[in-house]
Amino acid sequence: MAQLNHTWAQSFILAGFSASGTLRPLAFLGTLCIYLLTLAGNLFIIVLVRADAGLSTPMYFFIGVLSFLELWYVRATVPTLLHTWLRGRSAVSAAACFLQLYVFHSLGMTECHLLGVMALDRYLAICRPLHYHALMSRKVRCWLAGATWVAGFSAALVPAGLTATLPFCLREVAHYFCDLAPLMRLACVDTGWHARVHGAVIGVATGCNFVLILGLYGGILRAVLKLPSAASRAKAFSTCSSHMTVVALFYASAFAVYVGPPGSRSEGTDKHIALVYTLFTPFLNPIIYSLRNKEVKEAVRRVTQRIRALLKGH
Repeated sequence: MAQLNHTWAQSFILAGFSASGTLRPLAFLGTLCIYLLTLAGNLFIIVLVRADAGLSTPMYFFIGVLSFLELWYVRATVPTLLHTWLRGRSAVSAAACFLQLYVFHSLGMTECHLLGVMALDRYLAICRPLHYHALMSRKVRCWLAGATWVAGFSAALVPAGLTATLPFCLREVAHYFCDLAPLMRLACVDTGWHARVHGAVIGVATGCNFVLILGLYGGILRAVLKLPSAASRAKAFSTCSSHMTVVALFYASAFAVYVGPPGSRSEGTDKHIALVYTLFTPFLNPIIYSLRNKEVKEAVRRVTQRIRALLKGH
């Protein structure tokens, strides 16, 4: 019984990345720069959508919600990564570890649902243009946005709760934050059943939304190909291209980590792939939605002119 009591971990050690002493400061500075640019870029999108009346459409409402989500998404993991770059192997309490696991997966599944809602928005805009604004009224889009958060934070209770009840014989997590697969490798018991439950819950959140997105874009493709002019088709595709790029980045990296049993990949592989969706995708999202979007560029120009006019008035 005494031995069994010792299997319940009070704290964990985050291994982070193995790097020489000379590379660690460079890695820290690079990560810090990307982190600060990510925060600034997503804040920029949120403020711009709120400040410019030309971006008061349902599409930009959801882009603003996505940017707000990304702010919390990077804050859930990147500070831990920065700490491991500075201090190397880092201790974290079990409670903080499981909280990070829950918040991270809640935000990830919320983003899955939100990307599906954004695809629905594009489908209605292109395939049901006459009824679009009625179908996507402010009340409806607020309800849809709220539903994505409720669904994401509710579904994440299952994998986080099950993982927190496991007895752990080992303490060192081969990752820079607390994630499912690295934690389950430390358990003293067979985690096959837990892995199946985790796969079912995460699979529903990611797989069903991915199928929904594919189906909606199939409908969009059919509608666009029926448009009479090449210019109309190009304009329709351009409104979807940014969202399609974000979907491809997010799902490609997420499937690489979460499809298949936790033991199917070597230790350390997950944390390298995780950098894509925890650091680089949130960093790239504001760039994708701003540099590839003429309406955003026009909004920046209008807001800049208003700021200049205010400054001259003073």
